[in-house]
Amino acid sequence: MHATGTFEVKVAPQTADNAPAKASGLGRLSLDKQFHGELEGIGQGEMLAAGGGQSGAYVALEKVTGTLKGHKGSFILVHRSLMENGAPKEWTVVVVPDSGTEGLAGLSGSMKITITGGKHFYDLSYTLPEPK
Repeated sequence: MHATGTFEVKVAPQTADNAPAKASGLGRLSLDKQFHGELEGIGQGEMLAAGGGQSGAYVALEKVTGTLKGHKGSFILVHRSLMENGAPKEWTVVVVPDSGTEGLAGLSGSMKITITGGKHFYDLSYTLPEPK
């Protein structure tokens, strides 16, 4: 199954809160998203990033809470991407196994994100068990 739509995202820098985090030099950012379309809801999480300029990498965890084609609940996404000369490489966004709650229990899948003209689009390819 697929769910498609758009989302807005606010990314805000966060302050490292311990000595090892400060010494790492990694960027820490909060994520605040609003999903529209076949997935309606919010996404909130944290990102760690390395690099500068046109190349680098990021990892993130994001909790999505909302309604996916009539199924209400939440789930966790794990993000990983490399940037090379300003272009995403090996960009993956995957549903964390067994993270779905309520009507989204048992959800599995992956999300493709595209950015066109400054607008963010998602395509969630997923499976969801039949209700018992």
